[in-house]
Amino acid sequence: MDKHEKINYLELPAKDLALAKEFFATVFNCSFIDYGPDYVAFSNAGIEGGFYKSDKNISTENGSALIVFYSSNLEGTQRKIEQANGSIIKPTFPFPGGRRFHFADPNGNEYAVWSDIEKK
Repeated sequence: MDKHEKINYLELPAKDLALAKEFFATVFNCSFIDYGPDYVAFSNAGIEGGFYKSDKNISTENGSALIVFYSSNLEGTQRKIEQANGSIIKPTFPFPGGRRFHFADPNGNEYAVWSDIEKK
């Protein structure tokens, strides 16, 4: 795939970088590299990016873009999120092409998880 003029990297706010690392490593198996006390890069997430220290957070209610993860086991991923101290902020709902739910990570950032696999 040609990288020219394509989305290449995401940077997201996090009040507590250690909390972000623990949550995303546990739930989504992300890897991290620290770059000082205020920035950590992540990989193994589908796209590379980083978390920067900030008191702000991302929310669709505030007009933020929504980062959406894919799961082949939506209910299993939801359990992992809840066990890692994430919270479900919009329960699973159907949409054309699948189902999804929205969650907040422990730092209060909103994300979603979707699946095209029907619940069995």
